[in-house]
Amino acid sequence: MNGPDPADLDDRPDREYASGSDPTACAYTTYRDSESDTGRDLPATGADATGAEAQVWAALHEIEDPEMPVSVVDLGLIYGVSVDDGVATVEMTLTYTGCPARSMLTAEIEAAAASPEGVETAEVRLVWSPEWTLEMVTEDGRAALREFGVSI
Repeated sequence: MNGPDPADLDDRPDREYASGSDPTACAYTTYRDSESDTGRDLPATGADATGAEAQVWAALHEIEDPEMPVSVVDLGLIYGVSVDDGVATVEMTLTYTGCPARSMLTAEIEAAAASPEGVETAEVRLVWSPEWTLEMVTEDGRAALREFGVSI
């Protein structure tokens, strides 16, 4: 058997692994405590963005969820966009952590965020706090979901 015996592990945050090592965080995920997100105004839409940030938001509005014809912005998956020194950073979440379209969707979002003039490169940061819920869907997103046949 590779690695520690699962019976020796204790997943309570106040305990250490029986082996004495710290748990390894997922390299693709930004972990935050819920208190760091209290200032977020969600759903984020980019309505108050200007310049290159506004162009990135416009590009993200064009990306639809792979299963439904609804913008990822209107689904409430995009938590924030910033552009600094030619680097666009998109903070986003997924509808659930095991999303099978994760790689495809994050690659598409990264490409879209890098497409506006003034943006040289882009990075996507997946975050899980606050977790996505139906309350994150914008009014336009709700209308699109109803038109698609989803009761919301």
